Amino acid sequence: MKVLLLTNEFPPQTYGGAGVHVDYLSREMRKLAAVDVRAFGKQHVREDGFEVTGFSVDTSGYKAPKNLHGVFSAAQRAIDFSAAGIDADLVHVHTWYAHMGGIVAKLCYGIPLVVTVHSLEPLRPWKREQLGGGYDFSSWVERTTIEMADAVIAVSDGTRNDILRLFDVHPKKVHIIYNGIDTDEFHKGDATPALSRFGIDPDKPYVLFVGRITRQKGITYLAEAIRFMDRGYQVVLAAGAPDTPEIAAEMKALVAAASKDRDGIFWIDEILDRATLIQLYSGAEVFCCPSIYEPFGIINLEAMACETAVVGACVGGIPEVVVHDQTGYLVPVAQELEAPYLPVSPEDYARDLADQINRLMADPGLRARFAAAGRARAVERFGWPRIAQQTHDLYQSLIRK
Repeated sequence: MKVLLLTNEFPPQTYGGAGVHVDYLSREMRKLAAVDVRAFGKQHVREDGFEVTGFSVDTSGYKAPKNLHGVFSAAQRAIDFSAAGIDADLVHVHTWYAHMGGIVAKLCYGIPLVVTVHSLEPLRPWKREQLGGGYDFSSWVERTTIEMADAVIAVSDGTRNDILRLFDVHPKKVHIIYNGIDTDEFHKGDATPALSRFGIDPDKPYVLFVGRITRQKGITYLAEAIRFMDRGYQVVLAAGAPDTPEIAAEMKALVAAASKDRDGIFWIDEILDRATLIQLYSGAEVFCCPSIYEPFGIINLEAMACETAVVGACVGGIPEVVVHDQTGYLVPVAQELEAPYLPVSPEDYARDLADQINRLMADPGLRARFAAAGRARAVERFGWPRIAQQTHDLYQSLIRK
């Protein structure tokens, strides 16, 4: 079997959970099948049974608004992916940026199409702030791909429910295969290099956030929550890659306001390499994931694997990763809406986040129990070999058909 994986992100150009997923899936899948990865960028790898090719687009001649360049360059790459020739038995696409590539490959080459749903556009209406009318395109190409796919992989049961609620897909076509974690790589280690690099006091505990500055990740609610947090610990926000200048300015104002009332707030405004992230996870007493929409939440798994207790929003796939009162605490956000999950009261949500973080910070014994249980759960339930085998079995069933 030969598998074609189409993706926006692939190392070294990885900035989100979908990129991490494709990276590790391809590593394990190459043990089971030949793998051809085509991504956005300039990657170039040729090994026995494993290829990675980056596709670039020159946007210098575009006269469209800047926020539409990503839309048109994604469409161009979709054509280029297939124009380069395909000899795979199946195409598997990740995120809407690569979806059109899967449509073209299925129709032109007659091979089965698999799509992994890492997020859903109807549940991310704030993307219009970033894409304008491009959001209508991304929503259309996502719907078209999901509804014509031979199989749809949901990364959580919550995501499967969203797919069936929002799209015209037969339930038998939607399969739950979780995201995963390499627990040999993600484990508790020495945090000293990262703490020294960013000036974080090693003798004072800290709560950690890791993620992009986007509405989805709920970072602004966590920034609001700082004023309700106890003063005895530090706050580390590893938050970069803002979606828009507006949310970047909002984040800057919130951190500045919080810093007037307390010391020990560290905003790391960049996308960090994996080794540095592991060090920050390892040094944290509590990890907080305040997302208002999270189909899976791989960052929670990363924290758990590094033996860090978690406070997470009770939305999407997070409750399938974080077990309330065993590996951390879940904070209710709101009832599930048509789109998306939104706090009924932003201040109440911020206060609830702070209350649960304060509760854990005040109880070292409880943190230790949650940390140990989180590590055990990551090892037992979310290993990549198991996930790759489940995916491979699905591939085989489609090819046999």
